[in-house]
Amino acid sequence: MRICFVADARSPIAKNWITYFVQRGHDVHIISSYPCSGTNYPNASIREVTSGLSRRAVSQSDESGKTRGTRGLLSRLTAEARTGRWSKVTFALQHWVERSGVRKRGDAIRDLLQQIKPDVIHAMRLPFEGITAALADPQAPLLISIWGNDFTLFADGFPLTAGLSRRALQRADALHCDCNRDLKLAAEFGFNSQKPSIILPGSGGIQMDVFGAQRADSEARGRFNIPDDAPLVCNPRGFRRYVRNDTFFRSAALATKRRPDIVFAAVGMQSHPVAERWITALGIQKNVRLLPILSRTEMALLLRTSDVVVSASEHDGTPNTLLESMAAGAFPIAGNIESVREWIIDGVNGSLRDPSDAQGFSEAILSVVADGELRLSAAVKNRQLIEDRAEYGSTMAKAERFYERLICTSEIHTASGL
Repeated sequence: MRICFVADARSPIAKNWITYFVQRGHDVHIISSYPCSGTNYPNASIREVTSGLSRRAVSQSDESGKTRGTRGLLSRLTAEARTGRWSKVTFALQHWVERSGVRKRGDAIRDLLQQIKPDVIHAMRLPFEGITAALADPQAPLLISIWGNDFTLFADGFPLTAGLSRRALQRADALHCDCNRDLKLAAEFGFNSQKPSIILPGSGGIQMDVFGAQRADSEARGRFNIPDDAPLVCNPRGFRRYVRNDTFFRSAALATKRRPDIVFAAVGMQSHPVAERWITALGIQKNVRLLPILSRTEMALLLRTSDVVVSASEHDGTPNTLLESMAAGAFPIAGNIESVREWIIDGVNGSLRDPSDAQGFSEAILSVVADGELRLSAAVKNRQLIEDRAEYGSTMAKAERFYERLICTSEIHTASGL
């Protein structure tokens, strides 16, 4: 198959998915919405159709030429703008700027598709890759993926984006969602439920040889400065606008008052001024480890040695970190939202709480830490769930067959003049 992906090619989720098809020997082409080195995808062609905002975001991440003082000031200002007091305003401005160029980018994608002549096009996110790919009005069948907050955050929060999303879903020939909820919402947004659709994890699933090893690395806690005998609660989400990290830190402060031995690890928050301000204000510096962004292998090591994983999200599909945690055997405590309920039964294989309720999260953490039998029982159930519903090899084989059926159906319709 000649496959063209329209995606943010930097994304680990996109890379995990696309790499499968490269390794399977398909003719893979990528149109990236962000600048991305072609070395990330050997044996695939990569082109870029970017916005000024995406180019600026990448250029700001390269601060090698700035002085240490300048880097520190810029980092703090950027962090405050994205995740601190100004985050809602910044998010709205970024979204409107990004939306303003979609038609121009759609024209550029159309020109590239005419050169590539793919058998199938997969736009790996509705805003804005799915929207721009639909505006390109391609001749090949168009598959659009829905990621966790495409409807509940972007389309619901921005009326013009909702309109563009409706047009894209009406144009789409097929749909990929990572939860049943989004398939229902897609129908409400104009997707024809008679067209092909599939529900699979957004990243392609979980590699059990990485996350599902039964034994944790005995040196893992030493790597992160965590005592061997301390209960460990991990927040793997980093800073995202739809994750209530304020709930996480406040629940940590409440829990450590009753269990001073608990350690909380927060991934992707090392030297982050907003996180540092929270833990200082709450007086929990001794109990919190602010960790850097971790590689897949490092994340697996951390999750396998964690007792509990916390995700206080308000908007989500099926979070990849939730599936990774379940595979690793850590007990998930998550925001009580519809998509997560497709995986977690409260009190059986996880715990569900109001994402704004720090007291509720704290009580759940303390209860689970004290109940080793519940953690063990949940770990067995969750590993089996991942094997049955989200194992990488079987998931991606289903995706490959879905592409083949989509192409075959398109060829039949073309031959019959439909």
